[in-house]
Amino acid sequence: MCTSLSYRDLAGKVYFGRTLELTIDLPYQIVWLPVGFATRSEIPGHPPVEFHARHGMLTVAMPSRVPTAEAPLGIDDFKVLEGLNEGGLTFSLLSYPAAAGTQRALAATQAVLSASDLGCWILGQFATVAEVKTALAAQPILLQPLAILGGVESPFHYVVHDVTGAAVVIEFNRGEMSVYDNPVGVMTNGPEFPWHLTNLNNYTHLTNVDAPTASFGGYKAIQPDSGIATAALPASNTSVGRFVRAAFFAHFTEKATTPDVAVRTLAHVMNNFDRARGVSIDYPNAGGGHMEVAGLEPEKGVTYATEFTSWTSLSDLDRKLFFIRDYQSLNFTRFDLGQLTSLTVPKVLPLKALNGGATDASETLKAVAAA
Repeated sequence: MCTSLSYRDLAGKVYFGRTLELTIDLPYQIVWLPVGFATRSEIPGHPPVEFHARHGMLTVAMPSRVPTAEAPLGIDDFKVLEGLNEGGLTFSLLSYPAAAGTQRALAATQAVLSASDLGCWILGQFATVAEVKTALAAQPILLQPLAILGGVESPFHYVVHDVTGAAVVIEFNRGEMSVYDNPVGVMTNGPEFPWHLTNLNNYTHLTNVDAPTASFGGYKAIQPDSGIATAALPASNTSVGRFVRAAFFAHFTEKATTPDVAVRTLAHVMNNFDRARGVSIDYPNAGGGHMEVAGLEPEKGVTYATEFTSWTSLSDLDRKLFFIRDYQSLNFTRFDLGQLTSLTVPKVLPLKALNGGATDASETLKAVAAA
């Protein structure tokens, strides 16, 4: 489904990468939301939460509903899946089917934030993980059934990283919200985050140092090449296996000497989680569960579901640079938030419009008509 991790260069500066895997290609949008952007988050039966963005943010967003001729999509219909703000704070949504469940009762007079608006709220309001944690302690948040996902209650959990390297996981485990500090800076999908940390106790033997020779009785075994150190890593693409691999790569990858080299290094790391179509497949009668999105026709002639990396993004938290590539592209396209801060109106650019084209699309986004 999804893999996220943070990486530091030799100077300790922080970079963040994530992949998003689904069995379908969705209409992802690159969305700029400026300082002052107004959001109204509503949960039926409660007063709305209304706020204005204090920080501009570059996001990857998805429509929350299927448009019609009578009700075309507006800027308020796009919900943030991934993003970086001017303060160097990142937000990421990752699949987590165990989120739905019985939620605590709240007084009808309480203003409640929909989990669907967490991305816009966090990126728009805060610059540090510490600020996010303080705000989460005071702001009630509830899951909502999402019509575009067939009425499923927000099957996600969320990760937040800041320029200091601090990170948290926001998790709704069967309806109950928990906020966990993330000392490894890594996240995938289920089980719940504390389980993943406990599971790392099974991998204390991991090292990046090759052991190229060994003796068995009178026989001396010799490796013909390098790489034996990674033999103990989990091989599967399950969330459990990916979590361990991500922790390994984030910890052991050589620390880059410059920011540009660090971004390229992170791109190489994230390549380890890039999944081609057909690498693993599920047939409909085998019981595998995959996210179904309203308004999308199933692929013609395809008799199985296969998860693939829809897109990969990288964030340079110090320089406020955001990079993204989709499944059709080999190269990343860059956005420089420093060039976008002058924008005072929202901008929307389909991810497909990039198509592996311009190396830097900041000016392309600026030239788009206001949303």
